[in-house]
Formats: sequence, structure tokens, C-alpha cells
Amino acid sequence: MCHTGMGKKVKKELEPPPKDVFDPLAVESKKAETAVLMLQSPEEEILAKSCDALYKFAKKGDENKVTLLGLGAVESLSKLISQEDKIVRRNAIMVCGIMAAHNDVRRLMQKLDMIPPLIARLAPEEEVVVHEFATLCLAHMANDYTSKARIFELNGLEHLIRLLSSPDPDVKKNSVECIYLLAQDFQSRSAVCEQNAIPPLLELLKSDYPVIQQLSLKALGSVSCEAECRQALKEHQALDHLLKILEAKELNDLHVEALLIIANCLEDVDTVQLLQQSGGLKKILTFAETSPLPDVQRNAAKAIAKSAHNAENRKFFHEQGAEKTLVDLLGSDNNGVKVAALQAISVMCANVVSKDIFNKNGIFQIIHLLNKDNAEVQEAAVFALANLSTGCPNNASAVVEADGIDALVSLLKDKGEGVIANTCTVLINMATQESLRLALESHGVMTALVATLQSSSNLVLRKALLTVAALGCDAEARTEVSGFTYNEVCTLGGSLVIRHLPYILNSSSTPKPSQYQIGICWVSQRC
Repeated sequence: MCHTGMGKKVKKELEPPPKDVFDPLAVESKKAETAVLMLQSPEEEILAKSCDALYKFAKKGDENKVTLLGLGAVESLSKLISQEDKIVRRNAIMVCGIMAAHNDVRRLMQKLDMIPPLIARLAPEEEVVVHEFATLCLAHMANDYTSKARIFELNGLEHLIRLLSSPDPDVKKNSVECIYLLAQDFQSRSAVCEQNAIPPLLELLKSDYPVIQQLSLKALGSVSCEAECRQALKEHQALDHLLKILEAKELNDLHVEALLIIANCLEDVDTVQLLQQSGGLKKILTFAETSPLPDVQRNAAKAIAKSAHNAENRKFFHEQGAEKTLVDLLGSDNNGVKVAALQAISVMCANVVSKDIFNKNGIFQIIHLLNKDNAEVQEAAVFALANLSTGCPNNASAVVEADGIDALVSLLKDKGEGVIANTCTVLINMATQESLRLALESHGVMTALVATLQSSSNLVLRKALLTVAALGCDAEARTEVSGFTYNEVCTLGGSLVIRHLPYILNSSSTPKPSQYQIGICWVSQRC
């Protein structure tokens, strides 16, 4: 209503709407095709609603993701994630985050070079929801080596590390997962340390969400492969954090990953010494013995084996009674634990004192494992015996005392050249003592070796020939044994030497004197 000059109220006439304006239209569709077509609209409201509908559709399963891929949705979304309108941008990135779970979608995203705009969405001024789905999309894409390299090239790591301190747990989870995947590459591992990611990764160990804790440990496990990163872990008291995790029974789902990091850190002598002084080394050994989890026990044994390659570390482990721990682990019901313990024993017995300890407490158990059906256990057991008996006559005698000869003879029939070669090493070590040679001869070792001398493996032939030579020191061995004469063995051995003579003379890789040359001398002296 308005007032006229005459003081009377009259109705104001309504102006007709412009003829060139389209009345608002609420578009509803039950078809994904229509929603994808609407992604071409110039109107922000339609774009936002279409993306929202596609997000709900894609979320329902892989079949729907494939449908949208076939309809060309990814190409349109690749442009919309950089849209000026923040709602459109947010909704588009949500669709991309969900769809990137599919391999074919990720390949197209890579082809469209979507990583630069995705990294741009990690900027501090973006909404938390945008951070969540942009990091989700990048975490999916980081499964591919080429995408990993692209993320690294565009300094995506810097943004991901910053987002580890996000207040949103989903953002933290996606960011740390992406960092873990990136850290499997050497360049990224070093960059993680250089960009000071260790403190926020350690902070995530305090998270209320187990998946975040596990991913953080996995990321730390990857970076701890690098010496400079291990130094950073030490400077930030990471080992204290890890030992506390091991001591907490309610965190047993984190124990495997925690031990893998400790295993890497134990490569450094100063770290082992520090742990020994603080009592941490003893805690690790006790934990290995008492843990009910086979994976934990296996990783603990692997940690010892990895560290004990260093002579100083072996000394520290010996001082803490690592030998007893390893022998106890041989009694596990899990074959993987047995193999890891045997491998650690093989390394630890480079220490002479450790060899003596295993003589009293370990050789009998190891001989018992030679009779197991599991090939991996047998191989690890005979390798341990080879190391234990080398340069140690007492341990060679202990093999006989533990009734190990029949098991060793049986292993000469094994198809694996490593098993046969290590078995021969044990027999050679035993043959240095006359009483043990006689024991070996009485168990038909020479007969078993005749078959071994016909192997097509150069390694097996060399070791078998040396074994025959070692056993042939006695006149008794040069008599007929179970249907074979010593001369027949000599003839076979000599023919093998001659057969391989060109290899001996021409091979630059064969040490001088080679095993074959030793064999030649032996044949010429005894035939």
C-alpha cells in the first residue's frame, strides 16, 4: 500500500516479471545419469545438489562407483574440486574421496593429474570436511608408486604432516595412512624426518583410536629403516614410548608393530647399549618369552637376529641372557617362531661363549627340529647346527650325543641345495674327530653321499666332495659300505672333478684353492 497526494490509500500495481527470467525449477531425478549430466550446469546450487546425490550413490558400493566412472563423472569432478564456490568444492571432493577406493577410478584420477588440486585442498583455510576427503583420496592414490612420486614432488608431505595435528580424527587417520604409504619410498622416508614428523607421529600413539595408533606405528616402522630417522626417534625418547606399549597388556594389538620399530633401532650399537643400561633390553627379552602372541615372539627373535650381526650387540645380548630366551622360543607351537629363533641362534653363536651355552641347552632341541615335517624349520635348524659346530668340537660331539646322525643322513636326500650344503658342513665339522668319523661311517653316511655326488648343483657337489674327502681319512671308510666301495666313490669323485675342471680353471669367481682343487688332491692321494 502507498499514500497518494490526496491522502487516500490505494493498491500499488505489481510489476510483471521480466520475460527473460526463468522461474526456479526444483529438479528431482532417480537416475545417476541425470545427476552426472547436471555436473555440467553453470548453477552452483545444482552442482552442489548433484554432487551430494552422487556421494550418497557412490557410498553404497563398488558397482555404483563403476557406474559413475562409465558415465564420465570423474572428468567433471576433477574440475569441480577447484570450484570457487566452497559448497560445490566440498561436495565434489567428498565424491572423489569415496570413489578413489576403486582401482579403475584411481587410474583415471592419475591420468587426469588430479593430485595437484587435491593437495591444494589441504590448505589451512579449507573446511575440515574438505581436509578429510582430500586426505582420504590421497591415501587411496598413494597405493600406486607413480602417485606417491607425484605427491612427494608437489610437497604434499608437508601438508600431510601438518594435518597430523588436526582436531579431527578422520583427518589424522587419513593423513598418517598416506604418510605411511609414502614412507615406503626411500626419498619420502628421509623427508619425513627432515620435516620433523617424528614428534606428531609419536603423539598419535596416545590417540583414543586404535587404527590411528597402528598406522602411526607402521609409519614409524618404515622411517626407522633409515639411520638418521632412528637418531631422531632416539632424541625424542621413542623407545620409552614403545616399551610402555609393550608393557601394557591391553595394547597387545600394537605389540607387533612396536617390536618392528624396536628391531630396526636395535641395529645401532649405541641404542642397544642405552637399552642395556636402562633395563630395556631385558624387558624386550622377557616380553619375547612371555607374550602369548606368535607374531610378537617371531618379531622379537627377528629383532635379536638383526641386531646380533654386530659383535658389540651380541655381547650385550649375551649379558642379558638372550640365549635362554631363544632356546625357550624353540619350544613354541608356531613354526614361524621356531624359524626366527633358529636364525637368531645362528647369528648369536658367532660369540664363542654363546656357542658353549647352546651346547648345554640348545643342540638337543635343534636336533629334534631336524625331524619336523616343515621344510623351513628343517633348513633353519641345520643352518644353526652348521654354525654351532664350526670351530667347536664340543658342539660337534653334542650332535652325536643327541642322536643327530640319522637325521643328518636323512637330510642328504633333501631336494633343497641349502639344506644339503649345510648338512655337509655339519658332517665335515664332525669328521675332524676320529671317534665321530667312526660313528658317521656306522650310520651309512658314505652311501648317502654317493647319491649326493650325482647332484646337478655345483654347491652341493663341492660340499659333498669335501665331505667324502673328510670322511676318507680312515682306512675303514675306504672299505665297502652298504654295497658301495670306496674306490667307486673315488672314481665318481674324480670324474666330477675332471668334469668341472674347465669351470675351475676359467672361473674368476672361484677362490684359489677351490673346493675342486682340494678334491683333485684328495683323489690323487687316495686312488
